Amino acid sequence: MELIENLEVFSGRFSRWNANDNLTNYPWVENVHSPFTPVRRALPMLNLALISSAGAYIDGMDPFDTSSRDGDLNFLEIPVEVEAGDLRYTAKGYDPKAVQEDRNCQIPVDRLTEYAENGVIGGLNNVWWSLSSHIPNAERVAQEIAPKIAERLHRYEVQAALLIPASRLCHQTLGIIARGIEESGIPTMTISVDPKLTDMVRPPRTAYYNGELGTVAGKPNFREYQLRILDEALRWTETFDQPGSRKLAVDLETSVEAARGER
Repeated sequence: MELIENLEVFSGRFSRWNANDNLTNYPWVENVHSPFTPVRRALPMLNLALISSAGAYIDGMDPFDTSSRDGDLNFLEIPVEVEAGDLRYTAKGYDPKAVQEDRNCQIPVDRLTEYAENGVIGGLNNVWWSLSSHIPNAERVAQEIAPKIAERLHRYEVQAALLIPASRLCHQTLGIIARGIEESGIPTMTISVDPKLTDMVRPPRTAYYNGELGTVAGKPNFREYQLRILDEALRWTETFDQPGSRKLAVDLETSVEAARGER
């Protein structure tokens, strides 16, 4: 299955796009169909991969290039042992203030490590993948980045992947990558706060809610909220029997807490 349907249409529109930071008149990808790979193991037996497009890199490394028209096509493999204080962010399309305060609102390494220690998942892969938040050339995402990441996941013997975008544009980027990973035989789950856009790109599985860019995995320094999002999204990885999207119950629970005067 093509990662971008009617690729020649996108390519033509992208070549004519007058590049701008606000993405005015940007030719968003529109797909109709989705690849789908059933989950073959229960969550407590899965080696889970985490893929983030918050533009994270380790202090001392070169930052992502967000100035080129195509975007930075590189990605990093960052060991889970790297401390939050050693991470820096090349942010474009979202405010990095929250993730600088608490990386788990975008890169929930600590929350997923808790899940691994408690047996909710079999394990968190020993490296996670970091991409730029600004990659306008979706064709190159599909043809260059997606197959490379899929190959790396197979090499690490990953059984499922969780993808968490940070900006509006990287909802598209990770949606395309999720399609490539799923097409290669690994099930995925994408968390989204822009369901209209993810429905256009059609990643195989999407869990969405009324959140904000830059805090897609939950509000900073609010562990329970982050776990609530991750718990439902991960459990849905098992229960989807066809491509689609579902709304997380976190919105309802949060409104109930607010009515009670709770956080």
